[in-house]
Amino acid sequence: MLSAVYDFARPLLFGLDPEQAHELTLKAMEAGFHPRPAAPDDPRLRVEPWGLALPNPLGMAPGFDKDARVPDRLLAMGFGHVEIGTVTPLAQPGNPRPRIFRLVRDRAMINRLGFNSAGHAAALARLSELRRSGMAGIVGVNVGANRNAADRVDDYAAGVQAFYDVASYFTINVSSPNTPGLRDLQAPAALDHLLARVLGAREALVAAGKPPRPIVVKLAPDIAGADLEPVVGVLRRRGVDGIAVSNTTLARDGLTEAAAAEAGGLSGRPLFHRSTAMLARVHALTEGRVPLIGIGGIDSGAAAIAKIEAGATLLQIYTGLVYEGPGLVDRIKADLSAYLQRESLPHITAAVGRNASRWAVAGFA
Repeated sequence: MLSAVYDFARPLLFGLDPEQAHELTLKAMEAGFHPRPAAPDDPRLRVEPWGLALPNPLGMAPGFDKDARVPDRLLAMGFGHVEIGTVTPLAQPGNPRPRIFRLVRDRAMINRLGFNSAGHAAALARLSELRRSGMAGIVGVNVGANRNAADRVDDYAAGVQAFYDVASYFTINVSSPNTPGLRDLQAPAALDHLLARVLGAREALVAAGKPPRPIVVKLAPDIAGADLEPVVGVLRRRGVDGIAVSNTTLARDGLTEAAAAEAGGLSGRPLFHRSTAMLARVHALTEGRVPLIGIGGIDSGAAAIAKIEAGATLLQIYTGLVYEGPGLVDRIKADLSAYLQRESLPHITAAVGRNASRWAVAGFA
């Protein structure tokens, strides 16, 4: 039934500008129109990174719900977690439109949104109200910096402070390609300085009696192979709780659509190989001791399994949903359960990194 509804709606949505279609989808979800899971989650898919109880490893990536408009609806769809944002301290419009482009034959998208955000206050008000009204589930907050911030590092610390009482975890987004100079914060010295401030902000809150909240850092897939080890070295020395691999890419290898010439970050199927190879290398560099979030090109159960085997504890999707429809959530979870049965594995965590060595020697191309 769900697939039939999506098959009917897809030509209508694809007839709209991508940003218009996205807004229409959000409004429909706010009105209560969203699918429900076909079946209860398989208990073998339950994961507990950082002591957080997730019914399954599949999450909605940031970018879909930038301003915390529908995290409760997304959880009700069957996601194990939702990450809202990227949220900036002050509201900002982002880059001029058009700024999202579909590459249908490539099963990809390009965006140059530029951290369009309603700001901390708007998202915080919504999340606070949802938590007060009883919303359960894991909701992470992806924080960023305003384009014209006098001190971008201070913006990240401010994000942690602002959302500390309502976030399950935080992701520090220093890897978007659409804010000039932002990726410079991934350089080891700059990253070390940023983490000192962000982790210091958390330490002060914990000292005041707050519970510790996990801090995840999201990396770009365009980090050169030789530079990855020192970057991960900073993350390990600072003791970050998780690493998200990866954000969108500036690479344009093998694309067929004319829209490939558009500036911005590429997401979807063409990113799968590059991001999965990088994921496996980060798994090796962290010796499997840091939970990783695998992102990039997940549009099937097979792709989800490959990410987990390459080292992912958690998964996030977005572009895959655009092309495969909301039924993708149920299909991935069903395929994960069938995989466990086929491989005689007792739990999904037993599959994490089991094929990382093969992926780690794969090229980024």
